[in-house]
Amino acid sequence: MQKKTFKYGVHPPDFKSLSSGFAIETPGLPESVTLFLNQHLGKPAIPLVSVGDSVKTGELIAQQDGFISANVHSSVTGEVEAIEDFVDASGKLSKGIRIKAEKEDDWVDLVDDEKYLDLPSDEIIKRIQDAGVVGMGGAGFPCYVKMMSKNIDTVILNGVECEPYITSDYRLMLEKGEQIVAGMRIFMKVLGAKKGIIGIEENKPKAIKALHSLLVGQSDIDVQPLELKYPQGAEKQVIKACLDREVPNQGGLPADVGVVVQNVATAVAAYQAVRYRKPLIERVVTVTGSAVRNPKNFYVRLGVSFDYLLEEAKGLIAPIAKIVSGGPMMGFAMSDTQASISKTTSAIVFLRESEIVSKEEGVCISCARCIDVCPLYLLPRMIVSSAKNKLWDKAQKSGALDCLRCGSCAYVCPAHIKMVQWIDLAKAKLNERALGEKKI
Repeated sequence: MQKKTFKYGVHPPDFKSLSSGFAIETPGLPESVTLFLNQHLGKPAIPLVSVGDSVKTGELIAQQDGFISANVHSSVTGEVEAIEDFVDASGKLSKGIRIKAEKEDDWVDLVDDEKYLDLPSDEIIKRIQDAGVVGMGGAGFPCYVKMMSKNIDTVILNGVECEPYITSDYRLMLEKGEQIVAGMRIFMKVLGAKKGIIGIEENKPKAIKALHSLLVGQSDIDVQPLELKYPQGAEKQVIKACLDREVPNQGGLPADVGVVVQNVATAVAAYQAVRYRKPLIERVVTVTGSAVRNPKNFYVRLGVSFDYLLEEAKGLIAPIAKIVSGGPMMGFAMSDTQASISKTTSAIVFLRESEIVSKEEGVCISCARCIDVCPLYLLPRMIVSSAKNKLWDKAQKSGALDCLRCGSCAYVCPAHIKMVQWIDLAKAKLNERALGEKKI
């Protein structure tokens, strides 16, 4: 089968061999968890519990607030210790619910609905919504909202995982392929899509083979090998690579070109929600980096701390120079290991000093390398120049709001300009201005 890709992008080394060969492990229960109210795109959930309350594993503890929001459930059995600000997986202070865990689980009632595909679409969507399933590739968009899209002819399951170091989706594709395919069937039924595609980059040949073997005789779902390139896992890029359709900038959505994209981990969570009514309370997280003694892939409860995961990986073999939540291209640098994971935390990377590039920001030499690699055909140097000079209208015209923060521009910049941070500033100022105009 011909490999496909999108235009532009970069080719950073992937470092996936550190953890890709290790099967998913399930550690013991943590002593406590911190579950944030904003583990999703949109409005934070509203707490339903108070300090001192006892909760069961899988119990609803915070309810979605509005259309773009998601439920939050307890990932352990225990007692609510605090509801206050804690450090989340992006390094920010966010409102969370801390629960002291008991040594054993007392689950809420689950089911085993073997005929789940016979359910009406409305009931399937409701089960996904009730379970708090969100996009687990990083964006955290509430899954049930995408399931309401109209005029969809193709569902793409994103198994690209183009970020360096991360192997959580790779191991899922090797070990939970049946559930991934079942999730695809659920999405296709609800959306009325006649075609399904599972996009996987060529550096994961075992995953391509494993899923292809599960789909023998099923002509409506294909496994599409993709050329190795970053950021192919972004929605617009995986659509371009798989279908040669371009989602327009300036507010365009995949549904505008007849496509819905879901991450493979999201497909597993949706399958479990629809068949078993199991809420999203655990996920696979890669703990890796050259400073880690035993890089691994762990299936862990949401809300466990970075410390807990580092201990499960047997600690460090070298001093840490940087901790990254997520991948090094789009992840967040963390100041310590006290933070807790959320629904969108796919990896924690611990790096040595020798792996860190820390140079003073220089002056743009107008080499246009950033323009040459931008997968959205934007003008990164113009956005940055506009942000530095507080020319917000010019930043918007250059595409600031369309930027997906992939970091390709910064990766190739010979002047080491902090392009993502400057573009983030422009986005924040433009969004502040838009919010102010709405209030007026």
